[in-house]
Amino acid sequence: MKIEVDKESGFCPGVVSAIRKAEGELQVRPSLYCLGDIVHNSQEVKRLEEQGLVTISREELQSLHDVTVLLRAHGEPPSTYELAERQGIEIVDATCPVVLQLQRKIRRIYENEPSAQIVIFGKHGHAEVVGLVGQTENSAIVVEHDDELSKIDFARPVRLFSQTTMSVDEFRDLSAAIGRKMKNPDELQTFDTICRQVANRIPHMREFASRHDVILFVSGKKSSNGKALFEVCRAANARSYFISQPEDLGVEMTADATSVGICGATSTPRWQMEQVAERLKALANKK
Repeated sequence: MKIEVDKESGFCPGVVSAIRKAEGELQVRPSLYCLGDIVHNSQEVKRLEEQGLVTISREELQSLHDVTVLLRAHGEPPSTYELAERQGIEIVDATCPVVLQLQRKIRRIYENEPSAQIVIFGKHGHAEVVGLVGQTENSAIVVEHDDELSKIDFARPVRLFSQTTMSVDEFRDLSAAIGRKMKNPDELQTFDTICRQVANRIPHMREFASRHDVILFVSGKKSSNGKALFEVCRAANARSYFISQPEDLGVEMTADATSVGICGATSTPRWQMEQVAERLKALANKK
């Protein structure tokens, strides 16, 4: 059996930077708070928690004083920074540079174009989207599907942005749908703010999945990027399996396969895909 671990899968640069910052801080202090899961992968979170990382919720942040808190790559709204300043909390800011640039663009338009509606194509409640909406004092309109377009006043100017990890094709379709509904199409401005480090993985993942008999897609269950990329794999190869840890691998998944591809989400560490490969080899040797 040929086993290939996809060289292009694994952490995106923003996640790599956040984890390195966490590891660096934990070398000089016994523990470090992190607001939310540093990455949507329970195995990687567990690894860092064993080093002293303490994951907290927004509610728990409210009661902390004079501690150090890491902000993950997804970014945070201004209210988080204001709370930290009031309560003497030191911030280790690991916001992804792509997300930070997007936040600044949204803030600039919010402050300079009060008549415009800011619309964000993104997932409701996603950490990054919460941070983006916060730049507008929570006035931005979040649209995840085109059946939500009724939230928009098409007689007013619209400034359309996207969560950085959304589909490029879906963003273009949404933009076109809004344009058709605008009373004055010239008052629609779109900003393609999708991270190409993520978007470019889609055609690669499609090609990777199509050249193997079986695909083992490794991802945390909370990862929205993982769910989206898995669907890309499954569309290209019906024998695609979503697994979160090596123990999820069953011998029936790779029965009669001569070629198995192992890939993952932008929140999947390389070591985890390698562990799946090792387990697959062990199972194959037992036959």
